[in-house]
Amino acid sequence: MAIKPGMGRKTSSKNPPILSHEFVIQNHADIISCVAMVFVLCLMDESTSPFASAFISLHHNVTGEEPSREQPMGKPFTYIAGIKDYCAIFFYTLTCIIMHAIIQEFILDKISKKLHLSKYKLSLFNESGQLVTFYVMSFLWGANIIMREGYFTKFSLLWDDFPQHPMTFLHKFYFIIQLSYYLHMLPELYFQKVKKEDQQPKIVHAVCGFSVICLAYTFGFQRIALVLLTLHYLSEIVTHIFQLIGVFDRDEKLASTRIVNSAVFVFVRFTTMVIGVLTLYYGVVATTSSKLRGFMALIGLMALQGYLIFSFITEQLKAKREAQQLAKQQASQKKTKATKEKAKRKRESDLPEADQSPNAPKAKVK
Repeated sequence: MAIKPGMGRKTSSKNPPILSHEFVIQNHADIISCVAMVFVLCLMDESTSPFASAFISLHHNVTGEEPSREQPMGKPFTYIAGIKDYCAIFFYTLTCIIMHAIIQEFILDKISKKLHLSKYKLSLFNESGQLVTFYVMSFLWGANIIMREGYFTKFSLLWDDFPQHPMTFLHKFYFIIQLSYYLHMLPELYFQKVKKEDQQPKIVHAVCGFSVICLAYTFGFQRIALVLLTLHYLSEIVTHIFQLIGVFDRDEKLASTRIVNSAVFVFVRFTTMVIGVLTLYYGVVATTSSKLRGFMALIGLMALQGYLIFSFITEQLKAKREAQQLAKQQASQKKTKATKEKAKRKRESDLPEADQSPNAPKAKVK
């Protein structure tokens, strides 16, 4: 069954020419599903299985292909980062595109049809709906790994064995999915027909997210990156939930509750900087030989937090100015309307009594 395009696009009843832009956009989920299925089918054949497994399986196992006799039974395999991971990122990017289309078609489009939203609010609803789904999944997944591996109970695990941090299967797969999701945002600009003037912030978001996670994953900061990403996604969940509330709350009755978003943002940024300093400065720099790498990571983390704080303050000030301008416009409209009503009543009071409207005020007789 074909996945219909989202974002409120109107589709023509006529079938577009095969391989035309409109055909690819309307059927991109089916096309990509067929490509992904080719890899799965190749995995079943002995001659093509090594090729397909490079894209589907995780590689760079440091515990061996099979458990050794010395290895305790039930001990999980551990992995490190490597070049073959980019093959897996390609395959799971295809999977993210398919999941994006499924969520859009079977959840978001069905809800938006009942809301009758404007184009602007529909765009916000679809964007926040997709991101909330991803952020909630990533937050729960990251929190589960943190609890399993005991990073909070033994804080020194964040820098022990740096930079060769062996990762469990779930830990490594978490980063593969993170990189794949941010990478899939770029072709989605084409599939969703995003206007050129709206593309720049989305491209910046995708490229910056992919680059930061890729650098942390490649240079051995997988553990602290997992903790900080989980914290960051908590803030993003709250932000986009309030954006969804803004779509439904047309009268802005819940506008005062947005202070919760600000409080969570400040808490996450402060906690991120504290964990970053403790891990990178007092952990990596002070106890390992990778001092330069630790300093560069700390500087990069502080710069990123500063940029996020600056962007947040800028958005808050912009929203406050817009609210003040809207209030002034409403007050001006009310004042103009009152002036017109007063002038109308004055004109009616000057007319003869027979020509006055029934609601017009009558002059008092002394």
